[in-house]
Amino acid sequence: MISQIINWRTTLAIVAILIVSGTIFYSNFLSKKIAADERKKVSIWAESLKTKSLTTDQSALNLTSIITNENTEIPIIETDEFDNPTGNFLNIDTNKTKDFTNLLKEKTIEFKKLHDSIKVDISTDPLVYNKYYYGDSDLLKQVRYYPIIQLFIVALFIFITLITISIRNKSTQNQVWAGMAKEAAHQLGTPISSLQGWLEMLKENPENNAVASEISKDIDRLKLVSDRFGKIGSTPQLEPMNIVLQIDQMMNYIRRRSSEKINFSFHTNQDVITALINAPLFDWVIENLLKNSLDALDHEGSISIDVKNENSQIIIDVTDNGKGISKKNLPFVFKPGFSTKKRGWGIGLSLSKRIIEYYHKGQLFVKNSEIGKGTTFRILLKK
Repeated sequence: MISQIINWRTTLAIVAILIVSGTIFYSNFLSKKIAADERKKVSIWAESLKTKSLTTDQSALNLTSIITNENTEIPIIETDEFDNPTGNFLNIDTNKTKDFTNLLKEKTIEFKKLHDSIKVDISTDPLVYNKYYYGDSDLLKQVRYYPIIQLFIVALFIFITLITISIRNKSTQNQVWAGMAKEAAHQLGTPISSLQGWLEMLKENPENNAVASEISKDIDRLKLVSDRFGKIGSTPQLEPMNIVLQIDQMMNYIRRRSSEKINFSFHTNQDVITALINAPLFDWVIENLLKNSLDALDHEGSISIDVKNENSQIIIDVTDNGKGISKKNLPFVFKPGFSTKKRGWGIGLSLSKRIIEYYHKGQLFVKNSEIGKGTTFRILLKK
């Protein structure tokens, strides 16, 4: 059980999560350390301004100038005790605006949200003090935003990896489908040839004509099935065909092999609707949808096919009043291997979707379904 859960994908995901988590914690630690260091620098700069205003000593003034010149990253604004800018500031670009006073007020409000002010007394009797508001340096911003950028890069990497794996799996699945189909067609070829030989021997005796006729129909059916499987994996030839005739023939074929308690109906707004199709594969899709409806009816009910010729597309609806499909199963209806029947491999609808969408460049989907009321499958073909 553990070996199934812990594979190379989960291991890779855990390692990626640990790396990102470690980076976030370390970046947070660094940002706090840089923020504390910058607050100290602002305090020193504020004290240097106080010293500058209270002394005429040249060495002290030189030291103040050095402290001011060394701070080239942290933006600072000096205000009075009522948060009105005094005009002293550092590392704020005032060249982009002519409204110098409003710029300092806006920056003061901005810095006020980031950090608490630093107060420096400039007079003790009466007590007067200035406040110093400051923002984040570029280095601090980079350290804080770095984890977000890293998360984005990791998410992008995971997304690309998942897309690549999905494409690879789909390609492998397509190869498996094509291989299985061609192998089935190949395996059917030998017994069909043998049956044709035995059929000719039966025809030599006139008494066997009735039996030979039925066997001939079954052999033709097997040849059709073999032809269908043989076309999977290769690009089938599409030809302009009257799909009304194709659907009507397939419905009659299924009707003859169904219970008399099942009512079949076929409706179309035109007698001739031409579309580019591969007849054997298209018939296979209609057959699969009708058989799916028969399974849903359980030997009693109604099945209808409606064909509409629209301006840009042809719409084919296959509807039954059977047991319907639950909402939880709708996303899996066309998945290979999914089936609610006790028997069957669950590949009929999956193959049908592949035939319509991959070979005919159309669409096949569940238009609507309701438990106890029935299901409608819709085919859309481009004109």
